[in-house]
Amino acid sequence: MTMTSGSRRKSVVFIVLGVCVTAGALALNISWVIVNWRQAGMLVLGLIIFPLIITGIVLNTIFLVREIRRNEQHDAFINAVTHELKTPVASIRLYLQTLQSRDIDDARRQDFYRVMVDDTDRLLGTIEQVLRAGSAGAKLRHAGRAPIDLSLMVQDCLALARTRHHLPEDALTYRESLVNGSPRVLGDEDELKAVVSNLVDNAIKYSGPNVRVAVELEQPEAARATLRVRDQGVGMSSGELKRIFKRFYRIPGAVATRVKGTGLGLFIARSVIARHGGKVFAESEGPGRGSTFTVQLPVLPPQ
Repeated sequence: MTMTSGSRRKSVVFIVLGVCVTAGALALNISWVIVNWRQAGMLVLGLIIFPLIITGIVLNTIFLVREIRRNEQHDAFINAVTHELKTPVASIRLYLQTLQSRDIDDARRQDFYRVMVDDTDRLLGTIEQVLRAGSAGAKLRHAGRAPIDLSLMVQDCLALARTRHHLPEDALTYRESLVNGSPRVLGDEDELKAVVSNLVDNAIKYSGPNVRVAVELEQPEAARATLRVRDQGVGMSSGELKRIFKRFYRIPGAVATRVKGTGLGLFIARSVIARHGGKVFAESEGPGRGSTFTVQLPVLPPQ
């Protein structure tokens, strides 16, 4: 998420205040030691208490800055969710009013229906993301577990992404490197589909106008399958790689600002994959050099 200038000023004020207070305490302690150097007992006591005071000041400053950033992220999330909910509703309402008040030919009517279905899917996707984020800490239900063909599931997600984003065949490629047939995963198919779809959608959205996304599925060892989603988009710095899986976090920048979202997708992906006993991580050579998201999942023994 992009921090506003006012929020940055607040953070700078708290940091400067913490530094000034720490410097003042240090100067006061040194002066006190110089003046009272003969009183050995008081000197020892001062040397013990001083680090405690400095530690408390530093921890308090860190806590305040983190609270400010957390509040900023929360506010940005509320704004993003409000926009993601309001925009499709307003669009659907406009098309319904047009259909109600005007006599429209069948071709345009079908176009209106298609746009309204797309807006409904967008609205439903936002609601599902918020609901999944709320249950991210829950354990995987045994009742929802079933063997899942990972290859078929990934290909279904890619077919849906091509249709949703109106992509040509070469914009979204798929490759498998499997030895013992398609790997099977024990888990919740809806949750895993949501993870794969989110990673692919992110790769497409952050690629800009020239979409080139490569998806690879391989099984480097018998007990684990690896899925990679590689794009040639905006890329990330090393600092952003550590934060992108946090709740509400969105990559700052002009391109990222134009991409709408709630900042929950990657947080949900990490939570879901962890519940399935796997892990997900991101790699990038730097801004403007694309990103690779890797998902590793334990697989069932071959049938």
